[in-house]
Amino acid sequence: MNYTPASIEAKWQKTWSATKAYEPSADFSKPKKYVLSMFPYPSGRIHMGHVRNYTIGDAFARYYRQQGFNVLHPIGWDSFGMPAENAAIKHGIHPKKWTYENIATMRGELAGLGLSFSEDREFATSNPEYTAFEQGFIIDMFNKGMLYRKQGFLNWCPHDLTVLANEQVVDGGCWRCGTEIVQKEMYQYYLKISDYAEELLESLKTLEGKWPKQVLTMQENWIGKSYGLEFAFKLDEESEARLGAVYQSFDVFTTRPDTIYGVSYAALAPEHEIVRHMLSFGLLDQATSDAIKAMQRVSARDRATSPKEGVSLGINVIHPLTGAKVPVWVANFVLTDYGSGAVMAVPAHDDRDYEFATKYDLPIKAVIFPSEGELPHGCAYTETGTLHESGQFSGLDNVTAKAAIMDHFENEKLGKKVVNFRLKDWGISRQRYWGAPIPLIHCDSCGIVPEDKANLPVALPEDVVINGEGNPLEHHPTWKHCACPKCGKPAIRETDTMDTFIQSSWYFLRYTVPNDYKEVFDKQALDYWMGVDHYIGGIEHAILHLLYARFFTKMLRDLGYVNSDEPFEHLLTQGMVLKDGAKMSKSKGNTVDPGALVEKYGADTARLFILFAAPPTQELEWNDSAVEGAFRFLKRFADRSQYVRKTDTIPVIDAALLSKEEKGARKKVYEALKRAQEVYTERHTFNTMIAGVMEAMNALGEQKNTEVWTEGYWILTSILEPIVPHLCWELSSELFGGKNFGPQVVREEVFEVEALSLGVSINGKNRATIEVGVHESQEAIIETAKASVEKWIEDKEIIKAIVIPGKLVNLVIKG
Repeated sequence: MNYTPASIEAKWQKTWSATKAYEPSADFSKPKKYVLSMFPYPSGRIHMGHVRNYTIGDAFARYYRQQGFNVLHPIGWDSFGMPAENAAIKHGIHPKKWTYENIATMRGELAGLGLSFSEDREFATSNPEYTAFEQGFIIDMFNKGMLYRKQGFLNWCPHDLTVLANEQVVDGGCWRCGTEIVQKEMYQYYLKISDYAEELLESLKTLEGKWPKQVLTMQENWIGKSYGLEFAFKLDEESEARLGAVYQSFDVFTTRPDTIYGVSYAALAPEHEIVRHMLSFGLLDQATSDAIKAMQRVSARDRATSPKEGVSLGINVIHPLTGAKVPVWVANFVLTDYGSGAVMAVPAHDDRDYEFATKYDLPIKAVIFPSEGELPHGCAYTETGTLHESGQFSGLDNVTAKAAIMDHFENEKLGKKVVNFRLKDWGISRQRYWGAPIPLIHCDSCGIVPEDKANLPVALPEDVVINGEGNPLEHHPTWKHCACPKCGKPAIRETDTMDTFIQSSWYFLRYTVPNDYKEVFDKQALDYWMGVDHYIGGIEHAILHLLYARFFTKMLRDLGYVNSDEPFEHLLTQGMVLKDGAKMSKSKGNTVDPGALVEKYGADTARLFILFAAPPTQELEWNDSAVEGAFRFLKRFADRSQYVRKTDTIPVIDAALLSKEEKGARKKVYEALKRAQEVYTERHTFNTMIAGVMEAMNALGEQKNTEVWTEGYWILTSILEPIVPHLCWELSSELFGGKNFGPQVVREEVFEVEALSLGVSINGKNRATIEVGVHESQEAIIETAKASVEKWIEDKEIIKAIVIPGKLVNLVIKG
C-alpha cells in the first residue's frame, strides 16, 4: 500500500465524525472506562504539550474500546480567565469573541490529530448553561454556610485597579503593567475547604499505588497537618501602652514545645494585625515601615525561597514560663496562612530561626543536648536529646518533655494542645470581567442574599469597556442594579467573579451526561461513570487543581449531588516536551508547530513519535531525526502489507510445519502482544510496546510465509491502532474488514522451545555452541558436545563432563 497520510487521515476523521464512532453507549450494564485528559485553556493554538497529553489519553481510550469497554473520552474548554482580558486590552477584541474563535481553531487542530473524543459531550466552561449549574452550587454552598465573606489583605495594583493572585506578582510589581503592588484590605468570598482538611488528608491513603507518590506527598504537605501547642504571648506593659491598649497579646502555634525555654525572639508575619496597626498609626520609623511594605509585596511562594529578612518592632512579650522579656520582630518567613501568623523562634533548634538570628545578631540559647557527643557548631541542633536549663523539665528526653510541657500548659490554663493545618480557606473572589459572576446580591434591608435559582444564569453583560482599569462589571451603568429576591427593594448585584479553578473543579462530573442535557447531572450516569479511571495531565497541577477537584467532589457529595468520595482513580502525570534541553516556549524560540508537523508527516507520525521517544512520565527531548524515523517506519508498515492475505478471521497455523525463521517471527509478534497488554494495564511505557512492534516487523521480514505475515498484521494493526489509528483503520478495512479490532488472544504455544543452544567449554574456556533438543538426554548432550570440540580433546583424558541445564556443557580434561 502506498502511504499517503493526508488523504488517509482526512478520510477516517470524516468517517469517525459522521458515524459518531466515539460516543459512549447509554447501556450501563457494560463494563466502563472513563478516560480523561485535563482540558485545555483556549489560548489560540495547540502546542506539543497538548499533543503529548491527548495522545496518551487517546491511546488508553482506543485500547479499552477494543477490549469491549464502554468508553467515555470527552474534551472541553477551560475558557474563563485573565488572558482573554489581556487580549481584549492589547488587541481591542471582546474576550468572548477571542475565546470562542480560539476554541474553533484548537478544536480543528485536535481533530486533525485523530483524537477519539466524544463530540456530544464537548462544552466550554464559559457557556451560560455551565455557569447556571455552577451558580446553583454556589447558592447551595452559601445557604449551607460553606461560602462566606470576610475582609482580607490582598495584592492590589493601583494602576489597573485590580486584585492580583500571588502568582501574578512579579518582582513586587503587577505582571501586566509593572506597577508596584500594595496590600489592600477588601471583602472576599471564601469556600470552607479547611472543613475538609482531615478528610482530604486521610483519603489520600485510598489513592496510594494509583497516583504518583510525588503527587500524594505534595498534597499531604500542602494540607500540612501538624500537632502542637497553641498559647498566647502577652505584651509587656510598655508595649501594650505603645499600641494604645488595643492589643494585650497574640497567639502562637508550635510543634516544638520541648524547645520553649530556648525562645529568644518572637516573629510576626508582615501582614499580622499588630503590624498593620503599627503601620496605620505611624508607630514605626520610615525605614522600618518601608522594609515591612517591601516584604508585603513579595508573594508567599517567593518568600519561601528568599533570604531571611526582618525588622524589629521595638515591642516585647513575656515568656509564659520564665517571665523574661522576648523581643518581637517582623520576619519574611512567617506567613499569615499558617497558624496565627506568629511564631516563637528558637534559633538553637530550628534552621530557619538560626539563619535569621545569626543575620541579626539575636541570642541563641541551646536547651536540648545530644545524648552523646557535643552540640554542633555553626548550625541549629534539630535532633533528639535531653533538655537542659528548662526548669522542672530539665533532664527529660525531648519527646517525653514535649508531652509534659503541653500537659503543663493545659493544666495551668496557659495554652492548649491543637491540631493545625496549613490548608486555609479558598478565596474565590476575582475583580475582573471574564469569569462566572458570583450569584449573590447586596440588599440594605436583607444583607447578602442569593439570587433566585429560577433567574440563573447570572450572565455577563457583553457591552463592557475593558481597558485594564478596574472591574468592568463595577463600572457598567446598569448590570449591577437589580431587585432583592427576598424583599423586592432595589439592591446591588455582586460584581466579583469566581476564581477559574472553580470551573475546573467539577467539569469531569458534567461530562457524564451529553452537553445538551437539561439537568446538571443524572444520578444513574454519575454512579456508572465515576470515578475517572485514567486522568492525565501535567505535574504542575499536582496541588491546586487536583486538591480543589477532590474538595469539590466531597462537597457536592455532602450537598446530595454525587455519591463519589474521590474523583480520579488513577493519575498519570506526563513529562514536559523539551527542545535543546529546555521547555518549549516562544520566548526561547524553540517551539515546534504541531500543525506544520502534521502537514508534513501526518498525525500518525506525530502520535507515534510522541509515544515512542520517552516513557510518558518522563521529559521528552524533541528529535527531528526520530520524527523522520517514525515516518519511515509507518511507510514500511504500509508497504509490507502487500504480503498479507485478505481475511476476516485470524489464520490457523500449524507450528509443526514452520521453519525456524517463521517460528521466530510468530514469537516476536506475540511477545509484542503480551507487552502491549502489560503496558496498558500496568506500566504505561508505550515506548517499549512500540519497540516490540518494530522487533516483530523485523522478524516478519526475515521469512516469506504469507500466513505468518497475515497473522502478524492481524495482531500488529490491532496493537498499533490506539497509537496510529488512521493507518491501522485503513489497513484493517482493506485487509480484514475491521474484524481484527478487538481482544487478541496470546497463543502460548508459540513460546514453546523445541531446541536449545548450549555453550561448550573446556576447562572453563568457551570453545563451541551446540543445538540440542529440549528433551535430549544428558548422555546425548555430552556426546554432541564432545563431537563439537573434537580437535581440542583429541588424545586428552576427559575427567568430568558437567551439564548446566539450558546454559552450557563444561568438559574437564587432563593431558
